[in-house]
Amino acid sequence: MGGFIKRVILFIIVNLAIMLLVSVVFNLTCNFFDLDMASDSLGVIAIWALLYGMIGSFVSLLLSKPIAKWLVKAKTITGNEGEAERWLVDTVRSLAMMANIRAPEVAIYEGEANAFATGAFKNRALVAVSSEIMEKMTREELRAVLGHEISHVANGDMVTMSLLQGVLNACVLFLSRIIAYVTSEILSDKESISRVVYYIIYYAAQILLSILASIIVMWYSRRREFAADLGSAKLIGSPASMIAALRRLNNLQPGVLPNSLKAFGISGKRASLFSSHPSIEDRIAALERMRIGKNS
Repeated sequence: MGGFIKRVILFIIVNLAIMLLVSVVFNLTCNFFDLDMASDSLGVIAIWALLYGMIGSFVSLLLSKPIAKWLVKAKTITGNEGEAERWLVDTVRSLAMMANIRAPEVAIYEGEANAFATGAFKNRALVAVSSEIMEKMTREELRAVLGHEISHVANGDMVTMSLLQGVLNACVLFLSRIIAYVTSEILSDKESISRVVYYIIYYAAQILLSILASIIVMWYSRRREFAADLGSAKLIGSPASMIAALRRLNNLQPGVLPNSLKAFGISGKRASLFSSHPSIEDRIAALERMRIGKNS
């Protein structure tokens, strides 16, 4: 809980700092072009953007476990269902103990090769694996995949990603209104024309800034995937199993997860600006460098 509160406070401070900087630049711009907008109006916009942007992310984060299970129709297991399920639960518990977190809830869902972790709190998380990944991977490969997901949980990646998304949502809402106001005031003299220009620029800026925000979120997600791969290698004691698991995934049809879960899945073959995962080749190369570093 302490880590969660610290992250929330940090991101709120960052968000307020960004808005303060934008406010200063905005006021200087208004003074330069002799534009008139009351400072209290700017404060209202900033508070509205912060609340609107952050609340959605917080609600999604807090409801992430039940929503994830509902979306993929995952069934929680206790280990009493059979030998494979018992091994899965015991392995998750063992890895969680090594990562110094409480054992997550474990679930299995019907689908192509993938796995994911979710949850607002690292000690109340969920780790789910697909039926195909259970069937097609060796236990050492599957253990590495579970280590990857446990690393996501231990690193607090779900919380950080949600807060980052909230900050960017708030910035998109705030900046798009500021850009629209300044531009419409500069370009138009008549009030009726100014309003039309305002809304055109507002929606255009929101679309462009949202695309930029998505690129930033996906860039950060790819960095966390590398970190989770390395975290798995450290938990298991060698990168060999994680490399083998990635090579196996490369030969399987990757399972498609809902958008809200993609960043915390294991599978993803191709990388681009809008990819939540690096390419499998890049991930293997990073693990190979780790292995060379350990052997040198």
